[in-house]
Amino acid sequence: MKQFKIFFFTAFLAAVALGASAFIKVGLLNKIDSENKAFAIVELFTSEGCSSCPPADDLVAKIQKESAGKPVYILAYHVDYWNHLGWKDQFSSADFSKRQHDYANYLHLQSVYTPQIVVNGKTEFVGSEEGVLRNAIRTSLQKGASARVDLSILKANKNQVSLKYTTEGADKNTVLFVAILQKAAKTKVMRGENGGHTLSHVQIVRKLQRVALNGKSGVEDIALPNGFDARNWEIIGFLQNTSNGAVTGAARATFENEVSANSVEAAKNSDY
Repeated sequence: MKQFKIFFFTAFLAAVALGASAFIKVGLLNKIDSENKAFAIVELFTSEGCSSCPPADDLVAKIQKESAGKPVYILAYHVDYWNHLGWKDQFSSADFSKRQHDYANYLHLQSVYTPQIVVNGKTEFVGSEEGVLRNAIRTSLQKGASARVDLSILKANKNQVSLKYTTEGADKNTVLFVAILQKAAKTKVMRGENGGHTLSHVQIVRKLQRVALNGKSGVEDIALPNGFDARNWEIIGFLQNTSNGAVTGAARATFENEVSANSVEAAKNSDY
């Protein structure tokens, strides 16, 4: 009986120690998770002139909806090299085609193609491959970020936005890219491979501005594209290593507060 009591007491102490150890580990993990700023930057290269692109556009729209409130940042770049095949994509830009070619160099690809997705500047694949995309996002969210960026809008009007940024962990090869995005749009395509179809788009990059980092913080004035509407646009900023293409930190800023402030000011100035 005495031996049984000793054994029971020893087992009890071991269980308490194990529980305390588990508590400490869980607490530590939660602290790390809250500080590591894990994220996934999903860059889609697409075109309204490409018949293979609508499934990829639909996939990122699905991911965008599912990822609301999570650090998953989708940027859809419309390239311009399809424009000579019967339909000019109104959202296309040579700048976005150049960015895709830059990734081809970073990732040692022989050519570019659509639809293509690049995640965190490191992994690329056909943009309609849902399983591969989900795995890439999951893997990215399980890794801690090596750098950090925070964004806030100081002021904005229909022509320009003043954006404040602060960074941590950015090395000498890192720059800040600021993407001005239109959240959603539809286009009725009249000609080309998608002629006769109405295409839906999300997270359309309307402008991409490169910002050189001079210190850990700064303010950048960015001209806004034509058609800007604060309620349907947002900003995504991300840090990228220009030596290897890796994206090391990301954040989002919305125009919602600016819209509210403008509405209040308009109400004050209106005639009753």
